[in-house]
Amino acid sequence: MNDLPGDLYYTNEHEWLRKEEDGSITVGITDYAQAALGDLVYVETPEIGQNIDAGGEMAVVESVKAASDVYSPLSGKITNVNENLTNEPQIINLDPYGEGWIACIFPSDEINNVMNADEYQQFLDDLGE
Repeated sequence: MNDLPGDLYYTNEHEWLRKEEDGSITVGITDYAQAALGDLVYVETPEIGQNIDAGGEMAVVESVKAASDVYSPLSGKITNVNENLTNEPQIINLDPYGEGWIACIFPSDEINNVMNADEYQQFLDDLGE
């Protein structure tokens, strides 16, 4: 069983979302995703001010094993990015639910198709079967 923070929401693409007090949504990749990728060597973050569509490519993470797109779980505008990832992509490996966040999005619509921690854990359990 993974240690999943209960205050986050999760997607079946292995992103996590946290609702912030200002109405923005912080997005990152889950511990499961970073473990599957291995040691990250590069992260391409989106541009602040960029409009993004739900399901559209938001970022790229590269490891010694593979490169993977990170998809936006919602439509909106990028309001902040984690610039620390440019020089230290391994922060995601070390702290995926904290300092390893990727971007903040101010949503232009409702968040759909997300799971709470228990539902995401069941989703991961089902993947393993």
